[in-house]
Amino acid sequence: MRVTDRAVLASPNIWNWPDIYERENEAIDADGAVWAALAEQVDWCGADVVDVGCGDGFHLPRFAQQARSVVGVEPHPPLVLRARRRVRNLPTVQVRAGCAQRLPLPDSSVDLVHARIAYFFGPGCEPGLVETHRVLRPGGSLVIIDLDGTQPPYGEWLCAATPHYRPAAVEAFFAAQGFDCRRVETVWRFRDRGELEDVLRIEFPPKVAARAIAQTPGLTIPVRYRIHIRRRPLLRDMETYRYCSGLIKPDMSPYREGAWDSGT
Repeated sequence: MRVTDRAVLASPNIWNWPDIYERENEAIDADGAVWAALAEQVDWCGADVVDVGCGDGFHLPRFAQQARSVVGVEPHPPLVLRARRRVRNLPTVQVRAGCAQRLPLPDSSVDLVHARIAYFFGPGCEPGLVETHRVLRPGGSLVIIDLDGTQPPYGEWLCAATPHYRPAAVEAFFAAQGFDCRRVETVWRFRDRGELEDVLRIEFPPKVAARAIAQTPGLTIPVRYRIHIRRRPLLRDMETYRYCSGLIKPDMSPYREGAWDSGT
């Protein structure tokens, strides 16, 4: 599938510096708090899982430990190649080129759709949300994990770097779409200062990165995440769901541009 710029909002951090981003992924959630919270919300043991915006596939092996099958979907061709190299020895894992608005998957084919730092800006990602509804089986779950921009220090740096980003508005958007929200406190832990500073420089513009570096004296950064989760109703509940849910609306086509951050 050819992915156009009109369908995807680029992720300059991992697209431009994938090796540094690998170090970032290794430092993020050093104590496994997000994974633990996710496991309390959904069970992917024996399930079919899709990771939307999988990047270079960092999370795919973790899902593969318990899932029946795992598909990573990624729009950026160099990252697709990196992800395929990562999982080449995992027979239950595939990586496919594609975007959130047009997932390369059949209807009702997966039990869990996972999107981590992918549906980041809330309004505008409705077409992707509709598409996840198409590929989920009844009873399946959509999990969207993003950063909590209301929590300092990382949230302050995030908002300073992205002035149009309003974390409270994003949270309200997902609540209106029928998601429950759980906050998770985590720690990013780096091996040395050089690694920490490199990561902050690819995440933020120079002035904000310099501020973040100055405000971080050691090798750890406290970062809070939000886990947004919504389950597709079982068939017996579907008529009520179609009537009450704000998910499927007649004004969702054509797709709005820039609705989805590919970014992992």
